[in-house]
Amino acid sequence: MTPTFGIAFGGGGARGLAHIHVIEALDELGVRPVAIAGSSIGAIMGAGMAAGMSGKEIHDHTRSILSRRAEIASRMWKARPGSLAEVMKGGLHVSQFNVERILKAFLPEAVPETFADLKIPLKVTATDFFGHKLAVFSEGDLYSALAASAAIPAVFRPVVRDGRVLIDGGIYSPVPFDLIEHDADIIIAVDVVGAPTEAERKRPSSVDLMFGATQLMMQSIIANKLSQCRPDILIRPPVSRFRVLDFMKIESVMTETASVKGEVKRAVEAALKAHYEPHKH
Repeated sequence: MTPTFGIAFGGGGARGLAHIHVIEALDELGVRPVAIAGSSIGAIMGAGMAAGMSGKEIHDHTRSILSRRAEIASRMWKARPGSLAEVMKGGLHVSQFNVERILKAFLPEAVPETFADLKIPLKVTATDFFGHKLAVFSEGDLYSALAASAAIPAVFRPVVRDGRVLIDGGIYSPVPFDLIEHDADIIIAVDVVGAPTEAERKRPSSVDLMFGATQLMMQSIIANKLSQCRPDILIRPPVSRFRVLDFMKIESVMTETASVKGEVKRAVEAALKAHYEPHKH
């Protein structure tokens, strides 16, 4: 029997645009996963794939928005609070955007409102802030789960669902491959966390330090997880040069991570070979 594939897309903000190459490579190989897990931007990309979108469709949609400032501005305007009362709700957190509204303004129409309407099962991570644990969503409302998963602290306000205050899923589970380790024969994990680089910024600002410190913590979580169980394929696109909110740099991100496509194809072929020829090990 042909082995099944599961894929986990990691968090990393704009660095996660590199996930598109991975989806396109799998499309070209004719590989359709039976299970998908995602954190933060990885949950959003995973939702597109789980909804049945091709890598090319995700790529086209993303590029059509992110390569045009005016398009981003008009969608951000759509996502603005509806009234002053809404702005004042919970105090004046003007810096903290409502991530759920933003997702609704940016996501393609192909992404449904509920998990039940997805074509491939999807697990979305978030961090239960006061519960001090990972929250995993796989049913019910899809948008609030994606919003919670992507609610980067200090940028987006938390999402409240089922009475829980939820923030960025990448904090507990930067690359959630362990959530699907028993759901498929071959597990692919894509890590776009990156790490602070000296080349770009000799004197990091306090914001750079905050995001960089988070990257380092996430790297230590990933390393710890890999010591306990490893995915069959681990892909790490070269994304460290990019900041978490560098979405406008889509062309650079896509160009500099293009080699990932070939890497995914070679890794999948090797994994299939190993699957079919176990006696040679």
